[in-house]
Amino acid sequence: MSQISTAESAHVPEQIEFTSVMAVAIHDMKNSLSLLIQSIEQMANSFPEEAVEVLDKLNAVHYEANRMNTTLVQVLSLYKASVEALPINVDEVYVGDLIEEIIESNAVYIKQKDIQVSADVDEDLSWYFDRDLVYMLVYDVIINAIRYGCSSVSLRAYIDNQQLVIQVEDDGPGYPPAMLEMSTIELTQQCISEGRTGLGLFFARLIAQTHKNQGKQGNITLSNSPITGGSIFKLQLP
Repeated sequence: MSQISTAESAHVPEQIEFTSVMAVAIHDMKNSLSLLIQSIEQMANSFPEEAVEVLDKLNAVHYEANRMNTTLVQVLSLYKASVEALPINVDEVYVGDLIEEIIESNAVYIKQKDIQVSADVDEDLSWYFDRDLVYMLVYDVIINAIRYGCSSVSLRAYIDNQQLVIQVEDDGPGYPPAMLEMSTIELTQQCISEGRTGLGLFFARLIAQTHKNQGKQGNITLSNSPITGGSIFKLQLP
């Protein structure tokens, strides 16, 4: 019986692309992280409110796990966009229901951070956009608003100049100057490679600009409140 050499056994077929393997691996890691996040939430609910130190640590782990999960989702979506145009499935969405679902999915984190989250959305307000993509975008924004807000986070959705605007505002320290500057310039491959912008900002703008209607395309804007100094994120969809 002939023996298989180490080189032969380690050979990877040429038709298997490394990027495709990475995409599958990222998908598996994302699923595992989702289970981990659920376990953290269950653990948090099992401790009494008096266990402040333990809950604070679980809170920190929950936030970091959410960040990792969001980043993996973004990388996977960007991979799909590199293979073909970012898949977009536009349909009518009731904005209030979307925002309510996002807030509810972060109920444990909101409670642990002792943050007051409010939403001002007309229950009849609906718009046409990709629900899954916008959900991911707004979810990431809200997670960060809860993380950096001092005591409150407010959400608004309204129509302005024939565009849907979803606004998230907190009363934290606000966006740093470098991030405000980066939000107004064209993002390039060089910016990403040099680490001059966060993946979340790039991904948010990509999702917004993927939505187009009657010669207009979506956009995001970042600013700081002149009253509280907190951050204000606006998503505009035509």
